[in-house]
Amino acid sequence: MQNTSDLLAAVQVYFDALYHCDTEKLNAVFHETSSLFDADNGKVFAEPIESFSRDVGGRTSPASKGQAREEEILMIDYLSPISATVKIRLRAHENVFVDHLGFVLGENGWQIVSKIWHLERVADIA
Repeated sequence: MQNTSDLLAAVQVYFDALYHCDTEKLNAVFHETSSLFDADNGKVFAEPIESFSRDVGGRTSPASKGQAREEEILMIDYLSPISATVKIRLRAHENVFVDHLGFVLGENGWQIVSKIWHLERVADIA
């Protein structure tokens, strides 16, 4: 499928943004009107990207704590040559998340237009 290397580069920007709590990278990889969703507590939680970006910018980054990077792409499903869902897993401190990232290829390259996330588990910090 075309654009795979560019899509993978966008996923790497997402991983880097969260590992370093870099809001410039985060805002580049998310479309400005995107939203994030979670239902781990039994009800739907929705958050616009502006709010999520502020939250990430206020966090202590895993990089600053010397945490080894734990991130992987679990699946890529192309809906068309310009839209795809990417399922990833990553660890930030003790939290291990699985995300479904909806990407669209537009005028600014591959960008996330939606994110559904799930806290898969809390890891031991030994």
